[in-house]
Amino acid sequence: MPLSSRFKLWTWLLAALVLAQIGVSLRMPKGETLTVTSDLIQTALLMVASAAFLPNILRSRRSLPRARVFWILMAGSMLFWLAYQGMWNYFEVFLRQDVPEVFTGDVVLFLHLVPMMAALAALPHLRDDEQETRIRMLDLSLLLIWWIFLYVYVVIPWQTVQVDAAIYGANFNLVYLIEKLVLLLALAWLAYSTQGGWRHLYGQLLGASALYASSSYLANWAIERQIYYTGSIYDIPWIISIAWIGTVALTASRWDLSESKPSRPILGVWISRLGMLAIFSLPGFALRALLQAGSPAPVRKFRIILSLFTTVVMGAMVFWRQSMLGQELSRLLEKSRRSFDDLIALQAQLIQSERLASLGQLVGGAAHEINNPLTAMLGYSDILSTSGLPPQEQQLADHIAEEVRHTKALVASLLTFARETPARMTAVDVNSVLQTAMRLIQPQLDAQTATLRLVLGTSLPPVLADSNQLLHICLHLAGQIAGQIPADPHPGLYVQTSREDNFVVLDFRNNAASTEAPYQRLGAAEGGNKPTSLSLNACCRIVEQQCGGRILSQPSGSGYAAFRLELPVATKTSSGSSPSITPSRAAAGTGS
Repeated sequence: MPLSSRFKLWTWLLAALVLAQIGVSLRMPKGETLTVTSDLIQTALLMVASAAFLPNILRSRRSLPRARVFWILMAGSMLFWLAYQGMWNYFEVFLRQDVPEVFTGDVVLFLHLVPMMAALAALPHLRDDEQETRIRMLDLSLLLIWWIFLYVYVVIPWQTVQVDAAIYGANFNLVYLIEKLVLLLALAWLAYSTQGGWRHLYGQLLGASALYASSSYLANWAIERQIYYTGSIYDIPWIISIAWIGTVALTASRWDLSESKPSRPILGVWISRLGMLAIFSLPGFALRALLQAGSPAPVRKFRIILSLFTTVVMGAMVFWRQSMLGQELSRLLEKSRRSFDDLIALQAQLIQSERLASLGQLVGGAAHEINNPLTAMLGYSDILSTSGLPPQEQQLADHIAEEVRHTKALVASLLTFARETPARMTAVDVNSVLQTAMRLIQPQLDAQTATLRLVLGTSLPPVLADSNQLLHICLHLAGQIAGQIPADPHPGLYVQTSREDNFVVLDFRNNAASTEAPYQRLGAAEGGNKPTSLSLNACCRIVEQQCGGRILSQPSGSGYAAFRLELPVATKTSSGSSPSITPSRAAAGTGS
């Protein structure tokens, strides 16, 4: 992947600032000029490194919420770091004096790693749904509050309540060291347990953070021996770690961070357990402050009040979390209930389908048995027709032959309907299939004293379909309408075929259906209304996936008042050897 001009510019800028700091540290003597120059270089370096995270925040708006939270928190960590450097510059550059030993701005230095730890705890390489993400963020907030509580409990009393520079410095270094160790352990575990681009990202952050922790230890070692000063060689590892973090932000766009695995429940469980453990630790801190006889009374009082206040705040957050969990549990229970009801309905439909399949086999066997005597009857009627009978008897013999042939055609249609064969896509005449379907459904209409009006379009082109499947679909759509024919003075089924553009259209409706009512797309694909039965859903899948067409419906109060079946016209391929279908408009919209 070629390097962009912005990437090159920022990389050279980071490298130039690092080389500038190395140059002034090695060449300039200790003094005010070195201090001011080093502070300005380090501030510029932090500004460039912080700005390197902004493009990642903009890109993450199109990614998963976890990744967006990760980059926002990482940028917040860099801004805290930049703010602390600005406070340092206020004393050394503007006031031209040393930073106080008990410095109020040290809390910003401690807090600058907290957003980074929260970014890692968000586990951006995993995927959760929206509700789980909110609960996970609440767990992270509990841990963040506990970290802030730890700093205030250990450090702040010796800064504000009972000022003691020696204890303050020792406690601050201890808490800061624990914070850095936790960060390094989290990065090491994430770099070990992830794959792909996220492993590269975590590994680079681990290296940069390890260098930063080492540089902090080296600087503290030099301060204890009173050989450290701003701009000394002990600052060189520190500025290299800043440049490294900025480079990680720049190169993140070159790694594949889009792929994410589903969230592993064990991770969320451990984060929740750590949050609960943090709450249970608060009474222990309060008890320790109460029983620590060596601490001044104001410090003990401050720590007890702080522990109680933090307990109330974190307890309220736990109450909120449990409320969210209760809502999620109710949602899951309702979803499970609906799934169970759907399963029962599906089971009933499957049983009905098995019954229909058995009935189809019975019809096929009966049709075979009926076909044999019909063949004999047709043969005898043909013999009678050629035996020189009187005119009246000859007319009766011809009438018998006509009725036998009609019955044989009906039996042949039943055999075609009951036959189970693999789908074979061929050019099919829609009118011929529809005539067969109407012969099969005519007895049902006669039993309902309903009429059948069949209007066949002329010169219709063939469609690409399996004739047996298309027969089943036509019978099912017509049966759906016939089963709901209203009890009006003239009940009936109206069926029509026509051509619209590159589609052959089959309309099924009862006489009471409105010809002007809009149709709605019916189907299992996205954007279609869900069918009300398993068999109708199967019809939609066959039409959409195999034929490239679609089924539209006109709903009524108790079911469907009309159906429209649209099938693309079969065309010849470039070689002219086999038919194909024209592009379907099935995905074009939900109406006709």
